[in-house]
Amino acid sequence: MTDMTLERISDPQLTGASPGDYLELLKPRVMSLVVFSGLAGMVVAPGHIHPILAAVAVLCIAVGAGASGAINMWYDRDIDAVMSRTARRPIPSGRVQPDEALAFGVILAAASVLVMGLAVNWAAAAILALSIGFYVFVYTMWLKRSTPQNIVIGGAAGAFPPMIGWAAVTGGVELPSVLLFLLIFLWTPPHFWALALYRSGDYERAGVPMMPVVAGAASTKRQMFFYTVLLLPVAVSPYLVGIAGPVYLAGSLVLNALFLLCAARVLRAGDDKPAKQMFGFSILYLFALFGLMMGEHVVSGLVG
Repeated sequence: MTDMTLERISDPQLTGASPGDYLELLKPRVMSLVVFSGLAGMVVAPGHIHPILAAVAVLCIAVGAGASGAINMWYDRDIDAVMSRTARRPIPSGRVQPDEALAFGVILAAASVLVMGLAVNWAAAAILALSIGFYVFVYTMWLKRSTPQNIVIGGAAGAFPPMIGWAAVTGGVELPSVLLFLLIFLWTPPHFWALALYRSGDYERAGVPMMPVVAGAASTKRQMFFYTVLLLPVAVSPYLVGIAGPVYLAGSLVLNALFLLCAARVLRAGDDKPAKQMFGFSILYLFALFGLMMGEHVVSGLVG
């Protein structure tokens, strides 16, 4: 990191944080998927939760995810400053002081877990605490800078929200919620490595051992295809365990075929365009799967 960058981060005279800067610390785009998948876990879980408690649970999931993002930005401020994708984040750009970001994240993390436990149940609160701790300590502070398998193992942190939503309703963890966890867990490597393929220069400059930097593009593409194939039966499994119906089954088969086609195109490609397309489609893919699951469940409930 350059002296100018250090000065920008550390000089309180250069900061003038706005509410939008603190919102940015929460990684709202990532948070939207976390909230959506957590809501899906609640909707498809057997049983009933009062709408107000459901809203509190969703809020706690959102705040917990945002707190993880803020602490992540605090810890990664050195590498964020040298990556073009992240250089304008609030801390490296000097708009928010590192200690303020850390305090903001820690307070929100503690509050989200405490409120979840007191208002909803302690099982959901425990899984929420586990997801925050896994993202901060296991992924951010350990795996991200030490192994090219960082996103594979660390992807578990982003896979917990459906389990949290399920536990908010049922008070526990069951096979269907584990399958929803696995759905996101296996989706994460092809999703994130697609981004890493066309941003590998950023990761190389920052010294982050992302798979394309360490193993090369060809090996990364093969592993993306492998994980995409592993994902396909898991994506169908909600139908097999009875938390989704034939509409979801048909939609998931179409989405799986398209996702596999994306992976095959990346595998054969000589440029970054298919990787960019796969990254964009991967987000739509996961939103669509959970959307189909929830939509069918709501409609069948109304009809029933």
